[in-house]
Amino acid sequence: MPNIKSAKKRVKVTAAKTAANKSFTSAMRTDIKKAAAAIETNAADKEQAVRVAIKKIDKAAAKGIIKKNTASRRKSSLARKLNASV
Repeated sequence: MPNIKSAKKRVKVTAAKTAANKSFTSAMRTDIKKAAAAIETNAADKEQAVRVAIKKIDKAAAKGIIKKNTASRRKSSLARKLNASV
């Protein structure tokens, strides 16, 4: 445990940011899985599900939670699955 006041604060701030990033990442993964499931089952709202997932991926990349190329790869994968199902 740190002794310096600023180091103690950094521990608290890092813990809060880690929790927020973890929550956002989990929500993003859930949306990606929902979109993939909608594509697999050929649901009527599969385009909407993919759109929501892509928006969440873009937001994660903008916030720096995932890297830009990772976001591009995940979006591309969803788009390929959607186009293959049409």
